[in-house]
Amino acid sequence: MTTALRPDPDAHPAAPQPYAYRRRPLVEPDWTRLPGWREVTRAEWESAQWQRAHCVKNIRQLRRVMGDLLDESFYADLERDQAERATMSMLVTPQMLNTMDTSSTDAFYADPVRRYMIPVHSDRRTDWPSHPYATRDSLHEAEMWAVEGLTHRYPTKVLAELLPTCPQYCGHCTRMDLVGNSTPAVDKHKFTIKAPDRHGAMLDYLRRTPGVRDVVVSGGDVANLPWPRLESFVDALLDIDTIRDIRLATKALMGLPQHWLQDEVRAGMERLAAKARERGAQIAIHTHVNTAQSLTPLVARAARAMLDTGIRDVRNQGVLLRGVNATPEALLDLSFALLDEAAILPYYLYMCDMIPSSEHWRLAVWEAQELQHAIMGYLPGFATPRIVCDVPYVGKRWVHQLADYDRERGVSYWTKNYRTGIETSDDGALERRYEYYDPIHTLPEEGRAWWRRRAAAA
Repeated sequence: MTTALRPDPDAHPAAPQPYAYRRRPLVEPDWTRLPGWREVTRAEWESAQWQRAHCVKNIRQLRRVMGDLLDESFYADLERDQAERATMSMLVTPQMLNTMDTSSTDAFYADPVRRYMIPVHSDRRTDWPSHPYATRDSLHEAEMWAVEGLTHRYPTKVLAELLPTCPQYCGHCTRMDLVGNSTPAVDKHKFTIKAPDRHGAMLDYLRRTPGVRDVVVSGGDVANLPWPRLESFVDALLDIDTIRDIRLATKALMGLPQHWLQDEVRAGMERLAAKARERGAQIAIHTHVNTAQSLTPLVARAARAMLDTGIRDVRNQGVLLRGVNATPEALLDLSFALLDEAAILPYYLYMCDMIPSSEHWRLAVWEAQELQHAIMGYLPGFATPRIVCDVPYVGKRWVHQLADYDRERGVSYWTKNYRTGIETSDDGALERRYEYYDPIHTLPEEGRAWWRRRAAAA
């Protein structure tokens, strides 16, 4: 008796896969469909200067762009949110607004990009708009400043916040404490030292701290720093022998790709990449794309232009957001679009941090665990994004790394294997368990009742 090595397809008909891969070429939506941009030329659209000059900063400007496409009820909803809940002021580039579905008011309400870039009051939860333990600096980054703006949380890595502004403001911004303009709900903190002096102090700290090898250069968004100043800072980092990895954080690679396509920026990145190669260091760009629809041919051009300069990689760090991308299909569509069409590596998906007024976006840890399970096996291993929880006083942890989990009350417990910059003399830091909290509306009734009683007694 012989065994057939070739299966008989008729004997076992193929069942459909939970997710069906299909390649989708990128499309640049027609910006002239929007009444306010009907006369905008391609040359204007592809100009970084034009994009910056025509960002939508308020309801009046949004009306001017949209014309009669949206009902008045939407603007009233938006105005109430800006007055009562918004932690970030409105700032949306034309590039980002153009990727939203403007075919009707209902479509605009449902659009995933709109839901996190232009949040409205009816998006927010009314039972628990904020978790009781939500804080404006939820990751305690400012507590860990070695010098103003330089967070030393991990043993070998630092975060350098060079500036407090971005070309666009995301409603869920984890640095809503410092970044952007004040809103009625949040009076923003400010840097107290002038930028040149702050940047100099950061470099001085890194020169005398040889244990640091990895610098995330961020803000805000590095695209808002004049190029000569950014190039000068990165060039100085490359002169520090112990610095081996430099990561430039910029959502603007997606939100304002025109910036990264400018001749000055491309030439400067080539100089930095050449210097990095010469001394065996690496430069990468980290961007922030949350949905496949945000990827357009211009974004792909910008990513490839940066790779052509000789930097190591362009990677994506998205954020898990309910109503935006919290399904396996949305995450796989995003990952394949990044990988196949834009040469951007899917890297991390962060759980939304515990900032005020974010409960409608946040997921429970168990939901994130299910999503991680659901996306495994479809993408190459090197391009399967890791879903991480950024645990206060701990740092990034894969969502399956928790030490314990009280599902009823939504409290997960986490441990760590290093001391942060504020725990160098804390003997208990490596034995302590640190808490993270699920959104209360995701809990069973017993858990929700427990939190109601706790709130009433406070």
